[in-house]
Amino acid sequence: MIDDDESFRVALVESLSSLGYGSSGYTSAEDYVRVIGSNSVNCVVSDIHMPGMSGLDLMKHLAAQGSTTPVVLITARSDANLEAKAAIAGAVCLLRKPFEINELVGCIEGAVKG
Repeated sequence: MIDDDESFRVALVESLSSLGYGSSGYTSAEDYVRVIGSNSVNCVVSDIHMPGMSGLDLMKHLAAQGSTTPVVLITARSDANLEAKAAIAGAVCLLRKPFEINELVGCIEGAVKG
């Protein structure tokens, strides 16, 4: 889980962990890349709009590294063309905040089983 909003990130990591998902939180896409490196994870959940590397930039970076890890993007913004940008980038889902945890779980389950 990558999001610069600490309270949201912590709450989401705790919610996913309570549901039995292994989940870690990162303050930025750069932090995620530095810590995870080329290690494999089952799914990445990332905010789109963050200082520095955006969620879309992270997806480009991961693709350039040869990663096939599915990515779920989240945002609090209502930009009209975000769905198209997310789809073109290859995101498995785009969720708009606030969303229900079951919506995120559905995206993650679909991504890892797909």
